[in-house]
This record gives sequence, C-alpha cells and structure tokens, in this order.
Amino acid sequence: MKRLVKGLLTCSVILFLAGCQTTPVTPMTEPVFEEASVHDPSIIQDSDNYYVIGSHMMFAQSPDLMKWEQLQGSVAEDQLFEDIRSELAEEFDYAKTDTLWAGDIVKLKDGRYYMYYCFCQGTSPLSVLGVAVADEVTGPYKKVESFLYSGTSPQFDKNYNATKDPNVIDPDVFYDEEGKLWMVYGSYSGGIYIMEMAENGLPKDRNSYGTKLIGGNHSRIEAPYIQYNKDTGYYYLFLSFGGLDAVGGYNMRVARSKSPDGPYEDSEGNLMSEVKGKPNTAFDDASIAPYGVKLMGNFSYVADESFSNDGYVSPGHNSVYYDEAKDHYYLIFHTRFTNSGEQHLIRVHQMWFTEDGWPVVSPLRYGGESIDDYTKAQEAGTYDAITTTKEISETISEPVTVKLKKSGRISGDEAGSWESAESNSDKDSSVTVAEVTYKGRFISAWDPRQDAQVMCFTGTSAEGLPLFLVGRN
Repeated sequence: MKRLVKGLLTCSVILFLAGCQTTPVTPMTEPVFEEASVHDPSIIQDSDNYYVIGSHMMFAQSPDLMKWEQLQGSVAEDQLFEDIRSELAEEFDYAKTDTLWAGDIVKLKDGRYYMYYCFCQGTSPLSVLGVAVADEVTGPYKKVESFLYSGTSPQFDKNYNATKDPNVIDPDVFYDEEGKLWMVYGSYSGGIYIMEMAENGLPKDRNSYGTKLIGGNHSRIEAPYIQYNKDTGYYYLFLSFGGLDAVGGYNMRVARSKSPDGPYEDSEGNLMSEVKGKPNTAFDDASIAPYGVKLMGNFSYVADESFSNDGYVSPGHNSVYYDEAKDHYYLIFHTRFTNSGEQHLIRVHQMWFTEDGWPVVSPLRYGGESIDDYTKAQEAGTYDAITTTKEISETISEPVTVKLKKSGRISGDEAGSWESAESNSDKDSSVTVAEVTYKGRFISAWDPRQDAQVMCFTGTSAEGLPLFLVGRN
C-alpha cells in the first residue's frame, strides 16, 4: 500500500514523517538498547528498576526502559515461586494447561507485592484467576487464593454463558484517585469487566463478575489496562483488538471515563459498553472495528517491507507507566515484526495527551528523549507517510512521501497544510492531510533504523485516527 488510504473519515491513519532539519535541536546521547521478550508485558517500578511480567511467567527488568534483561523466559524456569507446579497444581488442573497467561504485579498499601495470575485452556474460557503475595517484587510469591473462575465453574450458582460472562484472564489491578482498589480483566467471550477489590487484594463482592465495560459474543477484545491522568481528570481504558499472532491484526485502542468503572466512550462519543460482536457469531471483527481511538497497528518504516523487518506487526497487550517526577507517560507493549514470524520483543514508546485529552504515541521507541519547543524551521522537512485503517486485518501499511514546507503547506504524494504550536511541549500542533486534521506534538527522537536523531510528530483526529510523523536523516 504505497498511497494514502481513501475515505480517511472511516479509517485510522498513521503517518511517519522524517524531517530534514535546517536548524539544530539539542543533540541526544545515542541510546543503548538491549532486548528481552515478554509477551503481554505489565510494568511495575521498584527502587531503581522497572520490571515487566507477562504470559508464561516471562519476567524482565530494566534500569531505564531501554536496556532490558531477561530474568525468566518460561514457567519451567520457575524463579518467582518456590515450586509453582505444586503450589498451583489445582489451577493447572482446572484450566487443563501447563502454563500461565498474562499476569500483573502491584504493590498494595501494606507494602507487599501482589501477583495476580491467570490460567486458561485456550480453546475455551476454562480459566482461573487468583493472587499470590511476596515481600520483594522478585519473589518468592506465595499463593493467597484463586478467587475467580470461568467456563464450567458453578461459582455464582448459574450456568456459565460464554457470550455474556467473561473469560477471567488479563488482570490489571490499580488504585483510583480516591484510594479505592480495582481489578479490570477479561478477554473475548463475554467481554471486559471491572470489580472493586478489598484492601486484602481480594474482591469485595464474592458473588459477581463485576461490571461489564465492553465486549461480548466472542468479540476479539482483550488486555484491559486503566491509567488515570490527573491533568485531564479521565481514566483511560487501553485495549487490544484482533488476534495476537502475526496474521491477527492486533492493535491498541483507548477509551476514557470520569469513573474507573465507566461508562467509557471514544472520541466520537460512542459508548464502549455497547461494542460487541453480533449475536451467534465468533470473532466478528467488523462489528467492533469502528470503535475506540486507535493508537497503533501494523506498519512498516520502509516503502517495500517484503524483505525488511523494520516495522511492527500485531503490537499490543500494553501497560502504561507514569513517571510523576518527570511528568512523562510511557506505553509498554510487545510486538512482532515484519518478515519475522512469531518472534516478539518488548517495546516502550513515550506518550503524550492532546489538549482535547487523548493520548498520542511516539512513532519511535523510547530512547531517552524529552519533548521541547521547536521552531517551524526545525519541524519542516521531507517525510515518509504511512496510513492504516481501523479494519482488523493482517495488512501492513507502507510509507509514501510528503513534504512539510515552512509556508505551512504540505506537498508530495499527498497535499495538505500544517501549523506549529507556539509552545509545543504543552500545546497542540496540527497536520492536515487528505482533508483530515490531526492534533498532537512534535518530538525530536532517536531512530535506530537510521542511527540518527530525527524530528517526529504524533497526532490524532477527531474520529480517533492516529497520525505519526517520523524523520529521514
């Protein structure tokens, strides 16, 4: 796909613009990246390190969100429990599996670390979710209780309905601004749910799955994560739509609410609690595709991705880290790569919020950059542009060429206009392409592919369409 997709009002767009800078920006130190693989990474910061835990008990740490060290690669390595096979034997047996799925670690008010684990059979919602506790983030963890079941469980004295009831996996546990503890969870099947938790880390109501936020009828929506933004006053519900493998079209989306338990809406005011597949269907992607503000999907950094791995495939199952001291937000996720099969690695991208209160994500992985105020001369240049749609598919978007001129016009394969904010660090700049306007931020960041620092832009439209602008050196 070497042209901008037509009908952008119903499409999701990502534009990567690589700028030829005529005025220098503050030079960055070339970052050092070290790779680790954690599928479904959920982040926690402790002392001087960041840790991510994911499916199969994958576990990694980093001092700076760039250099990652693999601490555990599978359940078989078993460093987080004294003996996970024996301690969680009933859970392995119930779920008919030999591994764990996506987990979460949170530090509660008692100063201890609570690991929320889940098991799933995979071809059915035969799942169990529970919690273990440790004095250190690295363990050893001791099982407290498995408190939520799905599938054949008679837990709530009713027949389980997989079109309405949740698959009890993918937990994210967090405190709201009033100090209440919540757990959001769920996947496919009956959708995403949230429940209030007691101070001991267990559900307050032991006779309910909680409140449904989105999904149902086996729609492919999973991996919920909720982050509050004190400046906007909203809770943001991050989700992954589609299938997680290299041909599944996995992509990250977001909605927001003034309350942690909803209701959540996207930028067009669509109520997310009504988003689900049609009755008597499974994996009805067409019914869910138009909803949510899309953050990132399949793309390639190069015009011909046939022989390159310079691009992301099925990026998703994210968590978010907020650095209060720096007032920086980071999106942490796993991704596969073009022409690389099912290989996946951790990626961290910095994230900002527009004046309208929607998150936008840097098109380049985090390399230690900080946003600044730039001149229009620094932002002008020749750029590659990539677009995608909100369609959930394996299509990989490729770039075309455009030029941002100092006059404010855009030329090249597509025409348009752009305006630079006087204070880029906290005000929106805008880029209009194919009659769609995107508001966001310019950022000078490191591009590992070019081994150079380049100017970038990330924005979103009123319809929830993402736009990335990234530089050619």
